[in-house]
Amino acid sequence: MNQHTTPHTTPDPEPAGGPLAGTLVVDLSRALAGPHAGMMLADLGARVIKVETPGTGDDTRGWGPPFVGPEDDPQATYFLSCNRNKESVALDLKSEDGARVLRELVARADVLVENFRPGVLDRLGFSVEELHRLNPRLVVLSITGFGHDGPESRRSGYDQIVQGEAGLMSLTGSGPEDPQRVGVPIADLLAGMNGAYGVLAALYERTRTGAGKVVRTSLLSSVVGVHAFQGTRTTVAHEVPLAQGNHHPSIAPYGLFSCRGGKVQISVGSEKLWRTFAEAFGLEADRPEFATNADRVRNRPAVIAAVEQAFSAHEPVELLERLGRIGIPAGKVRALDEVYAWEQVRSQGLVVGVDHEVLGPIELPGPAVRFFAPGDAAETTRRAHAAPPVLDQHGATVRAWLDATGAGSGAATETPEPPR
Repeated sequence: MNQHTTPHTTPDPEPAGGPLAGTLVVDLSRALAGPHAGMMLADLGARVIKVETPGTGDDTRGWGPPFVGPEDDPQATYFLSCNRNKESVALDLKSEDGARVLRELVARADVLVENFRPGVLDRLGFSVEELHRLNPRLVVLSITGFGHDGPESRRSGYDQIVQGEAGLMSLTGSGPEDPQRVGVPIADLLAGMNGAYGVLAALYERTRTGAGKVVRTSLLSSVVGVHAFQGTRTTVAHEVPLAQGNHHPSIAPYGLFSCRGGKVQISVGSEKLWRTFAEAFGLEADRPEFATNADRVRNRPAVIAAVEQAFSAHEPVELLERLGRIGIPAGKVRALDEVYAWEQVRSQGLVVGVDHEVLGPIELPGPAVRFFAPGDAAETTRRAHAAPPVLDQHGATVRAWLDATGAGSGAATETPEPPR
């Protein structure tokens, strides 16, 4: 796959603001977990410099199809998903020049993100001790597959493998004999989210102590950490949950139900809602096997049959309108093209427009968090977004900025912008 190796020539976007404006993040990570964490910090206004392998770049530049753009310079949509608002610098960290540039970046940085296997960064000459010698205020985020210690810490962590090992696939699917992966790399994404959350806590602590910290998380810990009620069902009630399709294991009726010509989802999460729902659709609310939520969960097949019989006379649109009128939470299952065209999604800033170096104007999924001044007087969320960079797009400007600012002795309170 042909990649750009020449410096970007058009002006970089002006600083976009946000809660992390003035914060410098050096992102050594690749694939998804670390890059997602870096993108979350960039969405909050941090300046994120992504360090990539010369010639090939991040692994995800080659993950596809789909690829888009010209045949001689195809762009992977996978890479586009997790690298907005970043600058790209290609460095060979095994070379003297690459190591020198990284040392200069570390000396100026507030945060370093890495997701190498344990020991790799040490062998490159950038152990935690060395990083904090270069910059005592540095917050280091380290993400691994199975944890940094313990008997299986050196295993490679790939999302679907961890979904299986951490039990998530046993809970997902049409039934116990049909384990399924979640439709997005959820272990990677959760690890990235936990990493960004840990970084923010460490940056806040640094305002009191003046010292950086090491933040560690893993794909394994991130999946186990969201077992929620299924976890306590196992550890406290000593039950082993299994996949049971599109119906909630502890609430009924709650799930995906067939109707005439389609399906709808409903959530009847309280006894008050159950009585309202039953009255509206001619069901016996006090029938012994339906009288309480616990009864309905124990008799779920009968509940599903009764609900679907009541729904059989209604088409999805009419049914959803009727459910809405009586206050029953309900919805349809949208394809992703419907999601991104949905006015409600766009109203929340969940689609952002950027100008890509190769592709031109494109739309990307947007950040999930928004910020407002007191009293909702004005939104202070980052509004100007930069496209994911082509490989080494900012190599020349970053090196020029390092030369102009001289050798650093620690993270600056305000990170200067690169020369424009």
